[in-house]
Amino acid sequence: MTKGSNQPRRTMLLTGASRGIGHATVKRFSAAGWRVITCSRHAFPENCPWEMGPEDHIQVDLSDPADTLRAVDEIKNRLSDGELHALVNNAGISPKGPGGARLGTLNTPEEDWRRVFQVNFFAPILLARGLLEELKRTHGAVVNVTSIAGSRVHPFAGAAYATSKAALAGLTREMAADFGPLGVRVNAIAPGEIDTSILSPGTEKIVEQIPMQRLGTPDEVAKIIYVLCTDTSSYLNGAEIHINGGQHV
Repeated sequence: MTKGSNQPRRTMLLTGASRGIGHATVKRFSAAGWRVITCSRHAFPENCPWEMGPEDHIQVDLSDPADTLRAVDEIKNRLSDGELHALVNNAGISPKGPGGARLGTLNTPEEDWRRVFQVNFFAPILLARGLLEELKRTHGAVVNVTSIAGSRVHPFAGAAYATSKAALAGLTREMAADFGPLGVRVNAIAPGEIDTSILSPGTEKIVEQIPMQRLGTPDEVAKIIYVLCTDTSSYLNGAEIHINGGQHV
């Protein structure tokens, strides 16, 4: 049971939990009494900063379709009541060239295109379809994390990453149309420049062009993810919310 509540404890599945936005999202939901199941390429970290154990962590390679489907079965086994209240597809990869250089359409290796799309685009729909019954039971929510790079050429985000996020935005609309009649809402958030460990040198030049004149924080993104997974957004479906301080205007 959630502390101070008569409602059963809610459960959220999050991919890409180890740092930045994912890390902040775990803390936000955990503080609200949710059970958070995390997915990562890495094993459960012993120095994990939130109250959960290895039983709430699943090691999975989202770039491998077969391993992703294996993880779906494992997740089902860990949902003893067969209920999932939220799925947050946050995992994303963006390969770089030598010295951290941006990879464009001319120099991104074909295998990188395939790996990026498998993690950033195909894994979200494989997870959502695989866990549809569990989401239907709770009238749950899916949140796909896209990017400001999905709607414009970005100076640092590579071509494979940017186009995969554009595709994920399109997928969000399609999922909203298909999942909505089943009682499951699907929305996306598109973060701009967020103060995480993956910021590139030169970000300060972008900040000068943001109306709010600062970077966003991971917690500011996590708060919106939380809203999208609760009754506050009960009639929001198929939306892509821009969290970028006005960078897109």
